[in-house]
Amino acid sequence: VNRLDKLLNSDLTPYTDNIIAEYIWIGGSGIDIRSKSRTISKPVQHPSELPKWNYDGSSTGQAPGEDSEVILYPQAIFKDPFRVGNNILVICDTYTPAGDPIPTNKRHRAAQIFSDPKVVSEIPWYGIEQEYTLLQNNVKWPLGWPVGGFPGPQGPYYCGIGAEKSFGRDISDAHYKACLYAGINISGTNGEVMPGQWEFQVGPSVGIEAGDHVWCARYLLE
Repeated sequence: VNRLDKLLNSDLTPYTDNIIAEYIWIGGSGIDIRSKSRTISKPVQHPSELPKWNYDGSSTGQAPGEDSEVILYPQAIFKDPFRVGNNILVICDTYTPAGDPIPTNKRHRAAQIFSDPKVVSEIPWYGIEQEYTLLQNNVKWPLGWPVGGFPGPQGPYYCGIGAEKSFGRDISDAHYKACLYAGINISGTNGEVMPGQWEFQVGPSVGIEAGDHVWCARYLLE
């Protein structure tokens, strides 16, 4: 193990009370994920224990250059499977300095809906499927496809096993374990119809928790 790997895999718990909190939010396109790291003086159990933070929204397509500050509000925390120890991932949503949700902050309105007593009394359950396709390292072509060509007809690949049917299982399995470590309510995974295509499922989850868990799972996959 070289020095870099040793440092990356080290658990700092015996040496400091400080932890690393990775603040995660959705960028201006509505599908891109952004993050930045912050040192916190002690382990935390709830997002209310974390400070708000800020970033330059003009660089993420979420604010004009002349008034670019956007404020991050911590909303959900997960254990960090990359840094391990007491380090955490923090799902945030986004506000102006005046406290108004910015236009790309869809979580704010969702939280209002899910906190309505009528909605709470219904205990709304959600199960969400996320499909994705793995690409080869050096070319923008799906994993398991011949470069510039196409695989055989569909049929063998869906929930398939074996080297000629299941491409990228190590990535799928690593992501599965990372989600379980983080505390994400991932309920399963499987190979999909196309070679190099996979799916994972989150849920059943109640209310807004479903969205927080899916976005954290997407962060881990990326």
